[in-house]
Amino acid sequence: MSLPRVLVVAHNHPSLHPGGTEIFAHELFGSLKAKGAEALFLACTNGVHRDRKPGTNLQTLGRSADEVVLWAGHFDHFFQSQIDLHGIVPDLSNLLRAFQPDIVHIHHTLLLGVEMLFLIRRVCPRARIVYTLHDYYPICANDGQMVTTNGHALCRMASPDACHRCFPDRPADQFVLRDKHIKAMFGLVDHFLAPSAFLRDRYIAWGIDPDSISVMENGRPAVRPAPHRPLPAGAPRNAFAYFGNLNPFKGITVALDAAARLEKQGQDLTLAVHGGAPFQTDAFKDKVEQGFKGARGTAVRHGPYRREEMPELMAAADWVVMPSIWWENAPLVIREAFQHRRPVICSGIGGMAESVTDGVDGLHFRAGDAADLARVMTRAMTEPGLWDRLVSNMPAVPTTEESAEKHVILYDDIMNGPGGSHGQTHGQGSIAGSIAG
Repeated sequence: MSLPRVLVVAHNHPSLHPGGTEIFAHELFGSLKAKGAEALFLACTNGVHRDRKPGTNLQTLGRSADEVVLWAGHFDHFFQSQIDLHGIVPDLSNLLRAFQPDIVHIHHTLLLGVEMLFLIRRVCPRARIVYTLHDYYPICANDGQMVTTNGHALCRMASPDACHRCFPDRPADQFVLRDKHIKAMFGLVDHFLAPSAFLRDRYIAWGIDPDSISVMENGRPAVRPAPHRPLPAGAPRNAFAYFGNLNPFKGITVALDAAARLEKQGQDLTLAVHGGAPFQTDAFKDKVEQGFKGARGTAVRHGPYRREEMPELMAAADWVVMPSIWWENAPLVIREAFQHRRPVICSGIGGMAESVTDGVDGLHFRAGDAADLARVMTRAMTEPGLWDRLVSNMPAVPTTEESAEKHVILYDDIMNGPGGSHGQTHGQGSIAGSIAG
C-alpha cells in the first residue's frame, strides 16, 4: 500500500493552544510521518496567540519545515465563515498548489472557515477530503456546546426556533441560513470521522448521511502507567483529581461544591485541581474562587500543567473526576486516566457515558448535581474492593500508531476503493470494515 501525501488541518497548534483536538491532530500528523508518509501540518491562529505579519497570512513555527501557521483572525463564528477571503484564499491556494495533497484531513474549520472546503475542492480536485468532527460547532451556535444559553440545559437537537430562544437577538431565519450554508459546504467532504458513536448519532440526526460518517476512536501516544499511590493497610483511596481548563461547561464548580459538602460531613479527602482559566469572564472566575473558598482544606488549586507532567500528577491521584455539564465527545482526560489506570468519575451523559461504563471501569453521577457527585465520591472512598475492580476492568487505549495505521487504511479505501471518485457514495460497510480491520 503506497502512502498518500497528507495535509492535516487544525484550528490551532498545540504549542499555542493545547486543546484536545489540536493535540490529537498533531500527534496523528507525527505518526503519519513516522510511518513514512509525506505530511504537512497547517494550524490556524488569530490575534489571541499570534500577531499578523505583513505580506502574507502564512507563518512558520520554530524551525519545523513541515508545520505552518495560517493567520485567520477575521472569522465569523456564527456562520463559521472566513471573512478575509482576499487575504486567505491566495495564500491557502498557493500552499495547496505547492504541496498537492492526496488527502486533506480537516480536524476543524474554526478560524479556517467552511468555505475553504470549496477552495480545496477547486484547487485540488483530485484530493480527497476527510473531516474528523471533534465537537458540535457546525450544529450549535453556542460555541458548539449543545446546551442552552439560559440555564445551561442540555440540548438534543438544533432547530431555528430553539436556537432563536437561545439567541433572541438573531431571527430564526438566520439559523436556517447558517444550517444550509454549513451543510452545503459539508457536501464536499468525502468522508467524516467521529471519535464516538454518540457524536456520530448527533450528526446523523442533524442530517449527515449515515453512510458517510464512521466511528474511529482517537489514539494516544503509548505511556508507562504512573504507579498507584502506596497506602497503609485499610487506608481509603481518597485522592481525587480534576484535569483540564476551567470553564463554565467543564463543571469545576460542581466538583468544588461536592468537595465542600464532603468536608462539612467530616469526610477525609483531597481534590487536586489541575488547569487554568484562560479567556474566562471575571464573573466566572469569581464563582470558581468562591468554590475554592467553600472547599478550603479539601480542594487545592495547582494551576495549568504541561502534558509531560501528567504521569507525576496522576501518581498522586486515586480517582479522576470529570464533571462536565455538556455532552463532550471523546474526552482526552478520560483516555489519559485509563492509560494511567485511574478510574474516572464522570457525568453520565454523552461521550463521557460512552467512554466510561458505570460500575465496570468507572462511575457515573447525574450531570450538574453536586450532591450526587458527593454521594458517588463517598462510595468511591468507602466501598471495599471497588477501586481494584474498576482498575482491573479498564480497556486498553488505542495508541497513536494504531490510529495512524487505521487512518492510512481509510485514506487508501477512499482514494482507491469502490467509492474512490469524488461525488460517488462511499459505503459505510466498506470503510467501516477497513477501520475495524
